[in-house]
Amino acid sequence: MLVKLRMAFQQAGKMSEGSLPKLEANILVIGAGKVGKSALTVRFLTRRFIGEYGDIESIYTHKVIMAGQEACFSIWDSVCPQMANFQGCLNEKQLRWADGFVIVYSISDRASFHFARQQLQRIKQLKKRGGAEKVPVILVGNKRDLQHLRTVSSEEGRLLALSTDAGFFEISAAETYHGALVVFHELLDLVRDSRSATKKAVGIRGLVRSMSAVLGRRRTE
Repeated sequence: MLVKLRMAFQQAGKMSEGSLPKLEANILVIGAGKVGKSALTVRFLTRRFIGEYGDIESIYTHKVIMAGQEACFSIWDSVCPQMANFQGCLNEKQLRWADGFVIVYSISDRASFHFARQQLQRIKQLKKRGGAEKVPVILVGNKRDLQHLRTVSSEEGRLLALSTDAGFFEISAAETYHGALVVFHELLDLVRDSRSATKKAVGIRGLVRSMSAVLGRRRTE
C-alpha cells in the first residue's frame, strides 16, 4: 500500500520580489532492502535518524529555500526487497514520474552494491531510450559508520558513478544530517541543469528549423 505523507518544512525567511520562480522536482529513492533508503529520506526531511522502518512506500512533499529560490521536493521512498527481480522492482510509472534518482547501497553489503549497479544502468538505458540526454542521478554509499564491516570500497563507488555519469557521495545517515542534505540539494542542482540543457537544445533545434525554412524559401524564389 502506498502511503502518501505530505510534510512541509520551510526554512526561515521569505522570498523577496524578483526572486527566481519555484523549482519543483520529483525524486525517486531506490535500492535494495536494508540499505537505509527511508533513514536517508527522513533524515533529510526532519533531521532526525530513525533506524527501523517497515516495508511501506511513502511519498513526501518538502519545501525549502535554496539561494533565494523556493524548491519543492516530492520524494518517493520506494520499497524494493533485497532479492527482488530488478525489472519487477523499478516500473514504468516510477520512471515517467521521476525527474531525478537517488540510488542507495550499503558499504557493508556487496550484494546491495551490485543491485545498485543494475538499477543505475537500467535507468540510464530506459531514460535515454525515451530521449533524455542526461539523467540526474546520485549514487549513495550509506552506512559509512560501519567501516569495520566495509565490503565495498569508496573507489568502487566513485568509478561506478563516473562510468555512468552520476554523482557520488558516501555518507552515514545514522551519524549526520549534513550528508543527507548534500545528497538531495546536489540532485536538485542536477535536475535544474538538466532542464536548462533541454530548453537550450529545444531552442537551438527550433532556430535551426526556422533558418532552414527561410533558406528553403529563398532558394525557391
